[in-house]
Amino acid sequence: MRFFHLSDLHIGRQLHHYNLREDQEHILGEVISYAEKLRPDAIVIAGDIYDRSVPSAEAVSVFDDFLTRLCRISPMIPVLIVSGNHDSPHRLDYASRLLGRHQIYIAAKIPETKGEHLKKVTLTDEYGSVDFYLMPFLKPGYVRAFCGGELPETYTEAVSAVLDREDIDPGRRNVLVSHQFYTGKGTAPKTCDSEILSVGGIDNVDASVVQYFDYVALGHLHGAQKVGQEHIRYCGTLLKYSVSEAGQEKTLHVVELGAKGTPVKVERLPLHPLRDVRRVRGPISDVISAAGAKGRDDYVSVTLTDEIDPYKPKEQLEKVYTHILEVRMDNERTRNRLQFSDEEIKIQDPLQAFSDFYHEMQSREMSEEEQKIMEQVFIRARGDAL
Repeated sequence: MRFFHLSDLHIGRQLHHYNLREDQEHILGEVISYAEKLRPDAIVIAGDIYDRSVPSAEAVSVFDDFLTRLCRISPMIPVLIVSGNHDSPHRLDYASRLLGRHQIYIAAKIPETKGEHLKKVTLTDEYGSVDFYLMPFLKPGYVRAFCGGELPETYTEAVSAVLDREDIDPGRRNVLVSHQFYTGKGTAPKTCDSEILSVGGIDNVDASVVQYFDYVALGHLHGAQKVGQEHIRYCGTLLKYSVSEAGQEKTLHVVELGAKGTPVKVERLPLHPLRDVRRVRGPISDVISAAGAKGRDDYVSVTLTDEIDPYKPKEQLEKVYTHILEVRMDNERTRNRLQFSDEEIKIQDPLQAFSDFYHEMQSREMSEEEQKIMEQVFIRARGDAL
């Protein structure tokens, strides 16, 4: 059984206010090309299809086109999808029964009653059956209904509670598709700036609760990595979604399951993004001269090391780089300022801080009504604190 393991498409995402539609369409097209060439038995997408719970019409159109092109491949390749923390379960679940007739299986919502179970998709090959268990993103509060009304104390207990209800046959080959923050043997996975994780890691799930699966296809972390064991893996994103990912190599994971009990094989196929994300560092003259025809359209984070600040550096750089993410200065003056600054630290007004955060996330200012609501929230918060 050979299948593609994808996750965290984040369709609709922006990179420092650059629209990534063209980049995402290009990389999804490369996945389709690989599918046409290799004809995998399935394509697994482990959550975060969209970047926002309310995706734009443009984002929905991009994903619709991706699924439509996959469905044109003959024989048809089953597509197995779970929702992530960025997805809206209700929106992703729309028309899921209809799509199931075209072998597009979507698990957007966690079972809510004792009679409901995880969606299971069974595929077959020369070694027999493979059961794929699709587990959408969950929080402890989601599983209270079938835990006797009690709230699980940890995410690990919540995931365990869901899996314990399933009649999983250990004699069969079983694959879990899950979108959570898994950790193994007390070791924290490598994370990126583009990921949203809870403070203190309170949302982590101990990977020991899923180790009995033959393969665990994970989503949530953007860097490809195993979690404790070879068969428990994050495949990472297809594209780089932050400067912190500049040094990562993005690949397409092809998983191969042999007979029960044999080690899983994972092959990484190269991906060729329309534009790379790179860090460029040095004096401005060197940075400009290093901008070749091939890399000038990449998304670049520039750090200038000139001891004397260049004149209008961004304007000079924009003549040779078309997608500048940021321009930073790193010289003796800036380092001394950071080291010896005795300026009084000013604590920003909470409402202004939230307004700035809202603008960053929604790309617009709050409306007058939203402003009034938040004012009342902070007034009440101050009262409770007193």
